[in-house]
Amino acid sequence: MALKCIPRSLVNFISSATTTSLRAAAATKAPLCSGRRRTLLERPRTGAWPICRQAISTTTRRWFADIDDSLDLRQQDRESDGVDVCIVGGGPAGLSAAIKLKQLANEAGNEHFRVLLLEKASEIGAHILSGAVIEPSAIDELIPNWKAEENESRFEHATAATTDKMRFLTKGMAIPIPAPPQMNNHGNYIVSLNQFTKWLAERAEEVGVEVYPGFAASEVLYDSDGSVKGVATNDLGLSREGKPKESFERGMEFHARTTLFAEGCHGSLTKQVAKKFDLRRDSQPQTYALGLKEVWEVQPEKFRKGQVIHSMGYPLPADTYGGGWMYHFGDNLVSVGLVVGLDYPNPWLAPYGEFQKMKHHPLYASVLEGGKCISYGARALNEGGFQSIPKCAFPGGALIGDTAGFLNVPKIKGTHTAMRSGMLAAEATYSALNSNHEGTVFLYDYEDRLRASTIWQELKEVRNMRPSFHSPLKLYGGIMYSGLEAFLFRGRTPWTLNHSGPDHASTRSADESKKIEYPKPDGKISFDILTSVSRTGTNHEEDQPVHLHVKDWDAHAKMEFPKYKGVENRFCPAGVYEYVEDSKKELGVKFQISAQNCIHCKTCDIKDPCQDITWKTPQGGEGPKYFMT
Repeated sequence: MALKCIPRSLVNFISSATTTSLRAAAATKAPLCSGRRRTLLERPRTGAWPICRQAISTTTRRWFADIDDSLDLRQQDRESDGVDVCIVGGGPAGLSAAIKLKQLANEAGNEHFRVLLLEKASEIGAHILSGAVIEPSAIDELIPNWKAEENESRFEHATAATTDKMRFLTKGMAIPIPAPPQMNNHGNYIVSLNQFTKWLAERAEEVGVEVYPGFAASEVLYDSDGSVKGVATNDLGLSREGKPKESFERGMEFHARTTLFAEGCHGSLTKQVAKKFDLRRDSQPQTYALGLKEVWEVQPEKFRKGQVIHSMGYPLPADTYGGGWMYHFGDNLVSVGLVVGLDYPNPWLAPYGEFQKMKHHPLYASVLEGGKCISYGARALNEGGFQSIPKCAFPGGALIGDTAGFLNVPKIKGTHTAMRSGMLAAEATYSALNSNHEGTVFLYDYEDRLRASTIWQELKEVRNMRPSFHSPLKLYGGIMYSGLEAFLFRGRTPWTLNHSGPDHASTRSADESKKIEYPKPDGKISFDILTSVSRTGTNHEEDQPVHLHVKDWDAHAKMEFPKYKGVENRFCPAGVYEYVEDSKKELGVKFQISAQNCIHCKTCDIKDPCQDITWKTPQGGEGPKYFMT
């Protein structure tokens, strides 16, 4: 095939015109978060003009004829685009930061201030999962008329919380217990966070934020002085062996004066900057949980709009922190789920199995029977709280939202703290950029604002509740101590309890643990794991490098299977990992990874006892496509 020669001036014209059209689209409130922007940017599969999806850059594209295996296309220069602020992650924190930044710039008449937001999901909200009952304090401040009837762009899917119930479950009973004041939901709203973030993205584009779903930031870029200068998206069109295919496209670089990381829990780039800048040097290890959720359509006579129910106890053993929920919202919709602390010791425990078992308890089954499950998902969440907050600012950027760990565990809420942290970072960023027009930006003011905020105050007040469950009295000791903290001490104690260590280190060997057998799902209330995965809309191209990195699969099996007997298969809520019989192998089993099933929960990266699995971003736009989560 002959190389198509295109004049440099024409290439620059096309690139510049595309950039102009995209900025104009953002200015005219085009709803590009729906995926239309990605279609606009993608390279056409046919036609004479191979214009790449990253044509928003003004950097000249290099053009190649037939692929020569002697050339490593991965070494070619990447295109780049320069902005004032780059935000990685399109969740509540990232979108709130973006909106606040543009609000400040627009109020100052600085219309050319560029804020760009990258989201790895195919559309905003597709990877978002939460309960969710939200406290509206942050959204009330960011968009005061967010649900006002006179606002044509109001959020229309918020259900006011009406009644609260807290239950301690035994196998057949639901015993009423007092809920701590932090769990009082008067004035709060039940929402689908999936819907809420889509709506936030539309508001972001209205004020001029450039929102790019389908772009997976996979690398942190550093300046010569070691400060963060932006991020790069991953290369597309690589085979499973990591070699360029005919569809190969080099990733793109986004350079920014300030980069805000809003990746959510256990972000892959956050791990990189935390290690480089030693952000956890003064904090305790982060501890995590896995949240599993389904959305059901229930029979109208069983629907109690606005009802909020939480439970503790059954089916989890006493040495495992966690609890269930059931929220009635929308029109005959119920959000039901289970949170399982990932510091559980028994490797035979399967969070997915526990969730399916919980739904058969009369408290839940009485509502779900006769209904229809329409959605499923799972996601890791931070539970370390105050003790585990890292340094959040570093040269050239900052951590915001759940990637920093601002979830209030006793309150079972983190959306308001995530949003507020994004807003605080936005204020600090805009101020710093206005006062420092050259050189590295360090957001000292963001750290100060955090410590003076309600985030710091409410997390400090409840700091001892979660670690109290590590006492010799386990669940019961934690409940008693948390009651004292909630009703009497209110965080005023002179001591701070420590977390027991990283979650993976808590896993005992299989031989010293009680084996757990889970009942077969009935297909009505409980389901097998692959049926649930089919409800996530998950999709990954199979012929690409496995994004779940294990250096040597055989060595991994030898290191983990004899001691833990396949713990990976049990902690994963999507059936990604399994050991299959293989007489040719020394252990008699073969370890394998079905990466196409991955729903991006990050549990494997957290819970794997030998820390031999590293989660990395797959191609942009892949993964789950959650609905009503």
